[in-house]
Amino acid sequence: MGDVVHVIDIDDPADPRLDDFRDLNSSDRRPDLPGGKGLVIAEGVFVVQRMLDSRFTPNSLLGVDRRLGELADDLRDVDVPYYRASAEVMAEVVGFHLNRGVLAAASRPEPLDLGDVLEKATTVAVLEGVNDHENIGSMFRNAAGLGVDAVLFGKGCADPLYRRAVRVSMGHVLRVPFAHLPNWPHDLDLLRGRGFQLISLTPNPRAVTLAEAMTGEKVALLLGAEGPGLTEHAMRATDVRARIPMAPGTDSLNVATAAAMAFYERVRIPR
Repeated sequence: MGDVVHVIDIDDPADPRLDDFRDLNSSDRRPDLPGGKGLVIAEGVFVVQRMLDSRFTPNSLLGVDRRLGELADDLRDVDVPYYRASAEVMAEVVGFHLNRGVLAAASRPEPLDLGDVLEKATTVAVLEGVNDHENIGSMFRNAAGLGVDAVLFGKGCADPLYRRAVRVSMGHVLRVPFAHLPNWPHDLDLLRGRGFQLISLTPNPRAVTLAEAMTGEKVALLLGAEGPGLTEHAMRATDVRARIPMAPGTDSLNVATAAAMAFYERVRIPR
């Protein structure tokens, strides 16, 4: 395979070199929590490939021989260890059988600066209270597929670098820029100052449709948590409230689905 990642064979699940991958299903010892080691875990070939093509630089990889072969070109000249183990050894280390057969662990880099994230952005998603990791992962995947430039986090959102969020996003959370708005919702004025039209998504039938609302050359789409949606405080800080037209007898969609429709509406309307 030529000059590739350093391959080290491991047959002892207790080997301390594998500690970054240990007990991934144990909530009190997870290495991918900010309060723990603060690692980012990529799971599966596609997600590892996207990590390698991102600002998240792996410290090491753990996987079976088959996945090493599939990643050979991506790992060429990558100066980190690939701990090659059997599926059985991997299962003992991580705490469950890993069908995807490969993991990569990276340290969390410094957060991106909000100004840098917004520098060339014309479409951003802004989240408030979205605390479900699968919804966050799905939104990043939708954002990547539909040309959203960045995701911004307001108050009460889950960690986008949690392993489940990274996996569900298919690694796009590692590539779509994101930043936090700590002074919520007052930091929305920073977007307005950069020319963004602020649109709140709401199921309120009295709101205008999203197609009618979306008039700005630069748009920030605000989405809230499942159930409660955006707070009134946040919606008052926006320029317009908009709804996705719904069939009779229904009033809302899953937040990741609603986000996908909003992102598509943005793509559909010529800028």
